[in-house]
Amino acid sequence: MRRRELIAMLGGAMVWPVVAGAQQPGPVRRIGVLQSLSETDPEGQDRVAALRRGLHALGWIEGRNITIDYRWGSGDPQRVRSNASEIVASNPDLIVASPSSVLAAVQRETRTIPVVFAQVTDPVGAGFVASFAHPGGNITGFATFEFAIGAKWLELLKQIAPSVTRVAAIYDPVTPAATGHLPMIEAAARASGVDVSVFGVHDIGEIERVLDEFAAKPNGGLILVPSALITYRRDVIASLAHRHRLPDVSAFPNYPASGGLASYGVDNIDLYKRAATYIDRILKGEKPAELPVQLADKYKLVVNLKAARMLGLEIPVSVLARTDEVIE
Repeated sequence: MRRRELIAMLGGAMVWPVVAGAQQPGPVRRIGVLQSLSETDPEGQDRVAALRRGLHALGWIEGRNITIDYRWGSGDPQRVRSNASEIVASNPDLIVASPSSVLAAVQRETRTIPVVFAQVTDPVGAGFVASFAHPGGNITGFATFEFAIGAKWLELLKQIAPSVTRVAAIYDPVTPAATGHLPMIEAAARASGVDVSVFGVHDIGEIERVLDEFAAKPNGGLILVPSALITYRRDVIASLAHRHRLPDVSAFPNYPASGGLASYGVDNIDLYKRAATYIDRILKGEKPAELPVQLADKYKLVVNLKAARMLGLEIPVSVLARTDEVIE
């Protein structure tokens, strides 16, 4: 064998293991995704689909280099707590938890496994992170809105239903940040000459009893402070509001899509897509403590014209002109 051929052969033999090693797939990473909704809820499926799209765009493909364990709370706080305990016990590489009630359950179970949230209000005040710029622990993610948006819900309600002089503000005490919106709603109500009654509710039975009593007097309206309970039972709440002829406003587009009158708030589906960027960065070695919490930057105004007609309301042109989605 010629000397030149021998060198070429040995060189190829030395290079081959390096190339082969580089072509081997990396370890399959495991994440858990915890939601408060049920698996059959279209909103829940939209959230998961947005997360998947975001991960796919970054090269994370289920069944190839990532596996995802989906858990659904179905509006049951006990089930949410059980899901959080089971997910943490399985020791995944990362957990995605939202909204606030689910994140709180996960935080009680672990302070070490990285957690990315979407659709959480006031993560600092709720004790999830030390600050927006420097979360400082194992949790970071994408927050929804500041409490000042509560004034916008009252303003929207008055623009759509000027005759409203009384408002029931419904919130779930289980949601850590729910009460933060109430002072803003009350301040806007005082400026508009509207009386606000605040009701903390824990289930649909309490909501029904509250609305039965509140609707006994005329000129009432309804503001639904965002929570897992409100989102999970949104179709029933919208039906109750219409039965009592109460103009109703909520925070998320899924409410008018389920029969409610109107909503103003963040495009929360976008937050789940954005959450994929932090999942990617953490799985590649960055620390949640060093990834700043980001705020939502897309807002939507949605109006349900069918619901307006049922309530005998005509949506003002000034409102329709700035509406992002109209439901016929």
